[in-house]
Amino acid sequence: MKKLLAGLAVLAAFHTAQAAETLSVAATPVPHAEILEFVKPILAKEGVELKVRVFTDYVQPNLQVQQKNLDANFFQHQPYLDEFNASRKTELVSVTGVHVEPFGAYSSKHKSLADLPLGATVAIPNDATNGGRALLLLDKAGVIKLKDNSNIAATPKDIVENPKAIKVRELEAATLPRVLNQVDLALINTNYALEAKLNPTQDALVIEGSDSPYVNILVARPDNKDSSAVQKLAKALHSEEVRKFIEDNYQGAVVPAF
Repeated sequence: MKKLLAGLAVLAAFHTAQAAETLSVAATPVPHAEILEFVKPILAKEGVELKVRVFTDYVQPNLQVQQKNLDANFFQHQPYLDEFNASRKTELVSVTGVHVEPFGAYSSKHKSLADLPLGATVAIPNDATNGGRALLLLDKAGVIKLKDNSNIAATPKDIVENPKAIKVRELEAATLPRVLNQVDLALINTNYALEAKLNPTQDALVIEGSDSPYVNILVARPDNKDSSAVQKLAKALHSEEVRKFIEDNYQGAVVPAF
């Protein structure tokens, strides 16, 4: 009997250990953390406890994963990750693409880009890839002309035609919604626009198409990207339940990429 009880105790401990598999993922609040919260019950059925750590910046989520304080993150697109790895000497990798957040330009002062006055102040993100993305959108909309309108790392120095003599201010992406009433135009990442209760499909004066190449990705390290828990999360993020959640809740402001 004692041997049987001991065996049962070991078996129970084994199952507890199995059920206790955890996965810690960094995310920005909207839509990434919301999507992960939706996925939690799906992963729980797979024996994975998903712990979501919310960040409001674009630097710490990568550093925390690189330093092995967290397992993965979900907040960025591939061009941003590539630039981050190059500049910070990190070695993070994409696990899978999940969705696109069409990038938009917003104004609390003007109803169209044609209304922008001479010398208008235009705020864009100050990180290399999102700043370039903003300038490419302004080029496509005819506000400026860039030396190379395929260069995702374009900077204000690459502007070769500026008929409205706009003044470009480069600010941290998270602060752009807060300065919207202080500038003529702000180009805002969709996650921050949604947090600020802006509706990209209704409020943006110009917005990327759903064919944007800036697909938001699940990111991990080379040593854990193929782990069971990370792969289960990747599979869950590609489920029909998640597709429907995205389509129903964000109505075009976030577009599934799978």
